[in-house]
Amino acid sequence: MADRWTPESWRSRPAKQMPQYPDAARLAAAEQTLSKYPPLVFAGEARSLKASLGRVAEGQAFLLQGGDCAESFVEFHPDKIRDTFRVLLQMAVILTFGAGMPVVKVGRMAGQFAKPRSADMETIDGVSLPSYRGDIVNGVEFDEASRVPDPARMVQAYNQSAATLNLLRAFAQGGYADLHKVHQWNLGFVTRSPWGERYEAFATRIDEALEFMAACGVTAETTPAIRETDFYTSHEALLLPYEQALTRIDSTTGDWYDVSAHLLWIGDRTRQADGAHVEFLRGVKNPLGLKCGPSLAPDDLIRLIDALNPDNEAGRLTLIVRMGADKVAEKLPPLLRRVREEGRAVVWACDPMHGNTITSPSGYKTRPFDRILFEVRDFFDVHRAEGTHPGGVHFEMTGQDVTECTGGAQAITDEALSLRYQTAVDPRLNASQSLELAFLIAEKLKQERSAQDAARRAAAAE
Repeated sequence: MADRWTPESWRSRPAKQMPQYPDAARLAAAEQTLSKYPPLVFAGEARSLKASLGRVAEGQAFLLQGGDCAESFVEFHPDKIRDTFRVLLQMAVILTFGAGMPVVKVGRMAGQFAKPRSADMETIDGVSLPSYRGDIVNGVEFDEASRVPDPARMVQAYNQSAATLNLLRAFAQGGYADLHKVHQWNLGFVTRSPWGERYEAFATRIDEALEFMAACGVTAETTPAIRETDFYTSHEALLLPYEQALTRIDSTTGDWYDVSAHLLWIGDRTRQADGAHVEFLRGVKNPLGLKCGPSLAPDDLIRLIDALNPDNEAGRLTLIVRMGADKVAEKLPPLLRRVREEGRAVVWACDPMHGNTITSPSGYKTRPFDRILFEVRDFFDVHRAEGTHPGGVHFEMTGQDVTECTGGAQAITDEALSLRYQTAVDPRLNASQSLELAFLIAEKLKQERSAQDAARRAAAAE
């Protein structure tokens, strides 16, 4: 890989999963417009996230990354943002309690508009049109005009991202995330579920802990972490003209940052070491993610780590494993061993969603909840067997009462998928399923903490 990098050097590399815009002049005009817009996030925030992820890499924190499969222009609403945010808050306090360590909260929000597709064309009833690639590229409606890639959509995506970020910052810093409001975070339809009831009992224990802390002089007034939280944004850096237009030099360090989000990741379909996406992201200083599917060989992973994290900075690179429930026990250990042998500082996160997508008998694209849980369990078990740290989870979810993934405590059946199937691309966990997953992970984290404590006691006894 050439040493010299510029924000446009990716243009000389093979670029997969990119739309073909019919009007180059309109594309250039949209890029020029975006290049003059203010940053969506700040370089200092990205550095803070990298420092927090560095603690995750060292086993001192846990990463919770979740949100929408693909954000929508039509369904954009403050209530949806609020509901997703508060489910993530619920999950975070459950995991903090289980892990006994800080939880780094990162949303798939305020920029997750572009989606890779398995085929360039979609055919329905003998009619073939370009595939829907997310609202930032084209429309989901199956007609010729909607499916033409439109660069003006990038500007609309920026504006929606800015509004979403404004609301998220208000929620995170304005009192909504106050731990005294843990009961208020519970959604109506979740409260009626078994996991909602368990969460309420859990929230009562938090109330008791806060009362004890207040008696000791630790209150929201003396300790801001009780009433506010850090919340970061992320998305797949798929549409490179958009990402380049929002790449700026940080005035305090002189480094390049992609100011469209705090963390950007490379998908499993675009992780070619000589490809455009790796070339672009290797040059920005944001923390990065890399999706690791079952076809990734250990040698190839090391080459990608060399390209994306040549200085071996803890917190720079998160490896997001998406193997599938039936492959993680076989495919993950060789990657863990090779990275450990090479001494690479990375965060290991589990994406139990993307390797477990099936087509249901009724024709819906879905993900069985049992397979999601199975992959999470195996991810933790493999790490324990290898002596490495399971650093986080990455999943697609919504705060809405959707029926898109079968199973869970609600026992969503194939027949029930049609009741509230709302996603335009991939199926998401609903709030109840998300809490169920959080409690499972919390139990795994407790087990890992107990094993570590036992190992330390045994070492001290020697």
